[in-house]
Amino acid sequence: MALIEDGQVAYVHAYGLRNVDKAAPLTTDTVMYGASLTKLTFAYMVMQLVDEGRLELDAPIGRYLPKPLPAYANYADLANDPRWARITPRMLLDHTAGFPNFRWLNADEKLDIKFEPGSRYAYSGEGINLLQFVLETGLGLKVGEEMQRRVFDRFGMGRTSMTWRDDFAGDLADGYDAEGKVEAHDPRDSVKAAGSMDTTIADYARFVAGLIRGEGLSAKSRAEMLRPQIAIVSPHQFPTLLPGTEPANARIGLAAGLGPIVFTGPYGPAFYKGGHNDITDNHVVCATRQRRCVVLLSNSGVGARIFPPLVKALLGEVGEPWRWEYNPLLPPTAP
Repeated sequence: MALIEDGQVAYVHAYGLRNVDKAAPLTTDTVMYGASLTKLTFAYMVMQLVDEGRLELDAPIGRYLPKPLPAYANYADLANDPRWARITPRMLLDHTAGFPNFRWLNADEKLDIKFEPGSRYAYSGEGINLLQFVLETGLGLKVGEEMQRRVFDRFGMGRTSMTWRDDFAGDLADGYDAEGKVEAHDPRDSVKAAGSMDTTIADYARFVAGLIRGEGLSAKSRAEMLRPQIAIVSPHQFPTLLPGTEPANARIGLAAGLGPIVFTGPYGPAFYKGGHNDITDNHVVCATRQRRCVVLLSNSGVGARIFPPLVKALLGEVGEPWRWEYNPLLPPTAP
């Protein structure tokens, strides 16, 4: 875990084991799977492109593509749905484009648009990967190289990458599921903006400190990342597309930012981003005005069971909607 005070990394420490059978300890330089924390770093990079005038948040993505989106094989499923033409980079970053989280969650494993783009929030890795496709196909960028240059090199993140590096192997965390079953780290060989990043607690803390300071972005773009884009009314984050509403969301102004989730707590404006799968649980939460943050990386699928008390001990009561993000992983006593 890492603590950031007034925009500077104040404390970084590792606890526990990267491999239980070998009794190999986690260190602050242990490479761990970043999961969806990748999305926050990607959004930061995208906002740099906005600052440079290379991308407009509210321009239809078709403006940047040489051919209509369904003309590309990976998006041919959208051929009979003209709503794709209304999708913008803003909608892809704030998860309002209408996609499922991933197409393979559909019974037919085909990509579709579930609702009118821009009308509601539904978390979607598909949307983030589509924005990567737009940048690479339309702007001619290589997202992995842009992330390295604009984010990882800027903040001295020497053990962070969008794809596997052989030098990671010497200090690498395996993952553990809810039953404690070990699963070896997946050496990802292709860049995926939705979640291919490997990182360390020391590296990712440097990025979060830079973000909360506003380094590398105009004041306008940083503010845009962290302001409410659309209210979130769903009862839980996952599964996406749940019917129903949660009135408590409105009381804290729960909303999508451009990359993080934003809300208002006892410290005022705040934001957070999670990143998890069956063997990984990561979390970042920041009090924006105070420039105070906690960064947590866990090689356990149920790390969230200890996140609320850790954040409270380090930041105080920040008011984060833990149950909206993590239900049903949390114990009954969690907020």
